Amino acid sequence: MRLTTPLSAFAAAFILAACHDISGGATSTTAASAASPESLNDGQKYALAFMWHEEKLAHDLYLALNDVNPAVQLTNIANKSESTHVAMVETLVKTYDINITNLEDYTVAYSEEELREMAPGTFAIPEIQKRYDTLYAQGVESLAASLETGCKVEVIDVEDLNSAIATAAGHQDIIDTFELLRSQSYNHYWAFDSALKNLGVVDGCCSLGERFCKSAEAFPSMMH
Repeated sequence: MRLTTPLSAFAAAFILAACHDISGGATSTTAASAASPESLNDGQKYALAFMWHEEKLAHDLYLALNDVNPAVQLTNIANKSESTHVAMVETLVKTYDINITNLEDYTVAYSEEELREMAPGTFAIPEIQKRYDTLYAQGVESLAASLETGCKVEVIDVEDLNSAIATAAGHQDIIDTFELLRSQSYNHYWAFDSALKNLGVVDGCCSLGERFCKSAEAFPSMMH
């Protein structure tokens, strides 16, 4: 069962800023509680590593697609939101002092230098690398395909965040951060949905099928 606790004052402020996330974007992160690598199990460490790479995927993919099929939604979400999301997860990674490029040995410490050296479109988790390559190949076909790729990224992100939140019991700093990321993914989904409809794709994200067709109840957003 997913934990439901009141959000911190920071979290409330971040959510209030969500309404201008696409156009202005907040640049804050949740303050993590005192922690050590030993306080997380391997599943929780992997969830942090996975979510850092997944947020990097969204950032890198949107910018790469924008180079081919320019769209304000791609650049704004990448530069004003996804870059912040990467930093939010990295704050937790640094606090818990885990290395998220060496997933076979969690005793290795956090390395900012290693993360900065990771080129756009490259990832240390094979599943994320394969996902990026697949989504890029699909998205470059047209502007509509690029926006549809955004729908896919945000839905999959929410699915993964739901799983990560469910495994983060006992670590409210991680739960709060992941819930904030999820709220922003809701916003991004509707931004891509609106862009598709403005382009003439009548069903928006729902044109991709049941998995990617979300209601306002399922994906609540201050923008929708």
